[in-house]
Amino acid sequence: MSQPRGPLSQLRRGHEELVLGLLRKHGPLSRGELGKRCGLSRTTLYDILAELVAGGAVVTASSQEAPRGRGRPAETLTLNPDAGQAIGIDFARRALHVAAVNLAHEVVGSASEPHDADLPWEQRVELAARLVGSLTGTGAGTLRLGALDAVGVGVVGVVGAQAAEEDRSAPHPVQVLLRERFGVPVLLDNNTRLAALGEAIWGAAAGGQDVLYLRLSHGVGGGLVVGGSLHRGAYGLSGEFGHITVEPGGAPCDCGGTGCLETVASIRAVLDAFRAAGGRAADVPELVKAVRAGDQAALTLLSGVGARIGEVLAALCNAIGPSVIVIGGELAETGAALVEPIERALHDHVMPVSRHRVSLRRATLGEVAGALGGIALVLHESPLLSRYPGGPDLAEDPIPDKESR
Repeated sequence: MSQPRGPLSQLRRGHEELVLGLLRKHGPLSRGELGKRCGLSRTTLYDILAELVAGGAVVTASSQEAPRGRGRPAETLTLNPDAGQAIGIDFARRALHVAAVNLAHEVVGSASEPHDADLPWEQRVELAARLVGSLTGTGAGTLRLGALDAVGVGVVGVVGAQAAEEDRSAPHPVQVLLRERFGVPVLLDNNTRLAALGEAIWGAAAGGQDVLYLRLSHGVGGGLVVGGSLHRGAYGLSGEFGHITVEPGGAPCDCGGTGCLETVASIRAVLDAFRAAGGRAADVPELVKAVRAGDQAALTLLSGVGARIGEVLAALCNAIGPSVIVIGGELAETGAALVEPIERALHDHVMPVSRHRVSLRRATLGEVAGALGGIALVLHESPLLSRYPGGPDLAEDPIPDKESR
């Protein structure tokens, strides 16, 4: 796996994406047709095509008919969608999400399935293998496991802090299990940070250089893109927005603190508060139904929760200065009842100079955002990852060969 870092490598990757994009849009093209459409010099184009063909992303298609007397028919090139390259897996608290891309960097497919929060890692990996298997098949564009380069994985919680204090070479249990299952390197990071990466590449913040992503789910967390690069922070501690105090002396939080945003804006906290106010909702879809029915308790609750979230986002904006804020997670499905109070509080508390410059957006990738971020981590070719650390917890071979154990 190549890991381009410098501006020249990023420029080259941009040229590759230009060529791949033309083949996606127009289908098989000759080198001459590609040259007319892409605007690259003949030497640059042929160099890019040679590497894409050598890597298997582009293959020769059937030859076109040429007018008599003009020599050999023109050779056409097309995307090769038949070989898989990368899998992304998001091990969320109560669900598992997978996505896969082919060598042409096209998303082959995605799949998700809920599970119990205490499901053992061995069973989660079995479930992941089954979902990945559902993406395989015999048709063009399906995934071939034999062609995998790596698997990108997101997990809940801080990745790297414990290893920093103990053995930084020690892999996460899921890395070991997946490495044994698929026989390829397994790259690991926090799943919410990977969701931020996915949204910044393919989703609501595509093209953004300074992006703040907040996920409102069973936990509350996020990710930052700063100056065009995903920010991981010391020991992988970036993006823990859910543990900013919003109610001093408030409810205890799993992190050991009290009154954290997560104690107010997580799924459990919101549902508990709704039931305490006389509402009835066993899960987020039922809360959404209550909102759509105009339930006043639900609307009042979400207004208060949104205000707290907006205040936190305003403080983060004043400190970091993002141009785009993306709100994701299951609670975002409550829509305007939550988003509008967030927007009002953000407007009231952010610095006036930033008030009309920050764009607040709903996430667009849904529950597979973290899995798509895992794929981006594997490819490591996005400019967002140009300065992203590849420490031992992202090692290419997290466990020794069986012969050496």
